[in-house]
Amino acid sequence: MHLKRGILVQTGQSFRVSGDPIPDLPEEPQIKIEDIKEGSGPEAKSGDTVVMKYKGKLDDGSVFDSASNFEFTLGIGEVIKGWDLGVVGMRKGGSRKLFCPSKLGYGKKGALPEIPPNSDLHFIVTLKEIKS
Repeated sequence: MHLKRGILVQTGQSFRVSGDPIPDLPEEPQIKIEDIKEGSGPEAKSGDTVVMKYKGKLDDGSVFDSASNFEFTLGIGEVIKGWDLGVVGMRKGGSRKLFCPSKLGYGKKGALPEIPPNSDLHFIVTLKEIKS
């Protein structure tokens, strides 16, 4: 492409002319955290193995999953991104409500048949143990 004025500048996957304003990017979805009960002891951090009790619901209120002793390592991608973000900082015995937008859950693919594509997820989680 030839331009008489300006310089062609690559911006991510697109191009713009130097000096043109950079368009605003849509805001990335954020997890919403509401503490129900503050726990005690050290805070859970990335790399800790945690044991959780939880119940997961869809927007319509239907329960898609629950467990009493779900164990995973925090911050290494063993669970959905919303959990890796939402469990950090919890203390033993603490409970939270987590709202995970679709992009921080199962996204466009969902987890059929329980979780349809593009579903926002609602959890109540309780940290039962930190095994660090």
